[in-house]
Amino acid sequence: MSQIPRSALILGFAGLIPFLWGAATLLSPTLADWGYTTLGGRFVGPYVQLFYGTIILSFMSGVLWGFAAKTSGTVAATGYALSVIPALWAFFMTGGGPVTAALNLIIGFLGVLAIDWLFWRQGLTPPWWMRLRITLTAIVCLSLAIGAL
Repeated sequence: MSQIPRSALILGFAGLIPFLWGAATLLSPTLADWGYTTLGGRFVGPYVQLFYGTIILSFMSGVLWGFAAKTSGTVAATGYALSVIPALWAFFMTGGGPVTAALNLIIGFLGVLAIDWLFWRQGLTPPWWMRLRITLTAIVCLSLAIGAL
């Protein structure tokens, strides 16, 4: 496999900060209190994870759409249809309370990973794509699981 470009790696890991921060504030009441007082309630615990997770699933829809645009015909049509699923999933499945929303986001991120794999197998992604996506998805799902459990 090709090496992951440094910029993609740095930005990918930077994108984990809200998930990791949310998990840290769930595990540390002192940190949660500091975050609540300093940053506000939306930026601690499950709230930051769920809000940001919804945004990232929607972002991933756009990324997948871009990969689908690299092909044509039935493959492109299927790719476009698959690419809108993460955004729709986030929109419809993140209500119902923080535990249900976190579990549904985990399912959503695992679903994106499956679509990533399909697009990777079709040669629509960079060769290093799955190495990056597996790592990021694992960390996101573990962070969300802290909020769900």
